[in-house]
Amino acid sequence: MVIEVNNLNFSFGSGTLTQPVLKGVNITIQKGEIVLITGPSGSGKTTLLTIIGGLRQAMNGSVRVLDKQLVNSTEQDKVKIRRQTGYIFQQHNLLKSLTALQNVCMTLEMYHDLTEYERQYRAQKILAAVGLEDRFHYFPEALSGGQRQRVSIARALVGKPKIILADEPTASLDRQSGHEAVEILKQLAKESKTTILLVTHDYRILDVADRVVELEDGVIKTV
Repeated sequence: MVIEVNNLNFSFGSGTLTQPVLKGVNITIQKGEIVLITGPSGSGKTTLLTIIGGLRQAMNGSVRVLDKQLVNSTEQDKVKIRRQTGYIFQQHNLLKSLTALQNVCMTLEMYHDLTEYERQYRAQKILAAVGLEDRFHYFPEALSGGQRQRVSIARALVGKPKIILADEPTASLDRQSGHEAVEILKQLAKESKTTILLVTHDYRILDVADRVVELEDGVIKTV
C-alpha cells in the first residue's frame, strides 16, 4: 500500500470548543491508483489530504504513507514524505514574478545532485508534456487559467513524486479546461505509476478515477 489510513480521528480546538472533523476514517490506496474524494464543504476532505501529505499533524489513529507513520511523527519524517509528494492546489500558487519555466524549475532546487542544465531540461520536458512548449517564458498573468493549472501540474510532476495530492484542481476552470487538465495529469501519472489522491466537488471529472470515495461529516461513506 502507498497510503494506509486506519481509524483516523482529527479535531480542531480543545475542551468545550473541540470540533471533530475526521471520525474513524479508514482508506487504503495502491500504487498507481487514482482515487477521487468527494463530499460537501466542511466534510473534512482537505484536512484528510493535508494529513496524508505531511502538512498537518494528526495525533490519533494511524496514517502510513510510503511505509512511514505520520501520526505523532517527527518533522523529519513529514519532510521525507513531502519530498516524495507533488501538490496541486485550486489557486495554482504560481509565483507571479517567475516565468512558467522558472516556476517549475524552482521545485527542483531541493535536488542538489542535479545541475542547472538538468533542472532546465527536466522542466522544459514536463512543460512540453502538458502542452506548453511554446509558453516556457510566459509569466502567469499572460497565461489562461487552464494554462496556469497545467504549469501547476508540471511543477507537481517534475520531481517524479510517488504521490500526487490535488485539492480542487478544476474549481476555477471551465468544463473543457478542467477536464483537459485532469486528463493530462492522469496520463502522465499512469505512465510513471504515480498514485493520485484528488479532492473535488467537480462531478464532471469522476470518470478519470479508478475509484471514488465519499466523505461526509468526517466519515467515509463509499470505498
